[in-house]
Amino acid sequence: MRIVIQRVSSASVTIDNSVHGSIGPGYLILLGVCEDDTSTDVEWLVKKVVNLRVFDDENGVMNRSIMDVGGEVLVVSQFTLYASYKKGNRPSWLRAARHEISIPLYEEFCRRLSDEMGKKVATGEFGANMKVSLVNDGPVTICMDTKNKE
Repeated sequence: MRIVIQRVSSASVTIDNSVHGSIGPGYLILLGVCEDDTSTDVEWLVKKVVNLRVFDDENGVMNRSIMDVGGEVLVVSQFTLYASYKKGNRPSWLRAARHEISIPLYEEFCRRLSDEMGKKVATGEFGANMKVSLVNDGPVTICMDTKNKE
């Protein structure tokens, strides 16, 4: 699984001219699933997301987690995180998981993250054409990959 986490002041996702999900301060998370991802990947990512310390403490040092600041989360599915651009100029999506794999793992990630945080996680709609708006705070943007745990 791959995610791009953006610390935001606010974010929203609009589908068919209607706001589907929106948050105040917290994280916008773009989530991509590949064919060999499992619940183990979900578990690792959820733990990393809730414990990641990228919010300022009283001294202006990034030392607080989303849990510490009571932030919100918006999760948007993004198969394009698995684009292969090695050959030619048209990306290939062969590494992105099929719907029968990706939808349950996307839903599990959102559910487990919500459970861990003790609050509802806002979402987009899997497979929909979505318009995502955000105010990146910092900017702070971090990429994580369960197959490359840096």
